[in-house]
Amino acid sequence: MKLRTTLLSLALWAASVTGLTAAAPATVVDIAVGSKDHTTLVAAVKAAGLVETLSGKGPFTVFAPTNAAFAKLPAGTVENLLKPENKAKLVAVLTYHVVPGKVMAKDVKAGAVKTVNGKEATLATAGGVTINGAKVVAADLAAGNGVVHVIDTVILP
Repeated sequence: MKLRTTLLSLALWAASVTGLTAAAPATVVDIAVGSKDHTTLVAAVKAAGLVETLSGKGPFTVFAPTNAAFAKLPAGTVENLLKPENKAKLVAVLTYHVVPGKVMAKDVKAGAVKTVNGKEATLATAGGVTINGAKVVAADLAAGNGVVHVIDTVILP
């Protein structure tokens, strides 16, 4: 029930922001910022210096891990990635969650896809969309510069 409420909140928020003005549609970053379940992702995007990039023209398809997804990582992983000396590693992890273009869930094709960090990830569609085994738990949160799909696991390059 909590997930359903969160998904509904994300969808309503995204719809309200994209409807504000034609000149200022929501970005994929705005969608994450508007979600209480993506505070870790937002902190990581800020620490990596990717806010401006992901707020740009795009289009981007972002597979956005929830706070619970980050919590599944080994203890200390997130804290270590957020350290300034690990910025390059953090950028590599975050850009591995981004695919160029705007790909809605119904358009996902199973197979390898090149991520923004240059490495390939594997998409699957049997039983729902997954990327490297991470399940899409909320799909097609449309933004002016792409789309966000919420995933239940952080994927690592």
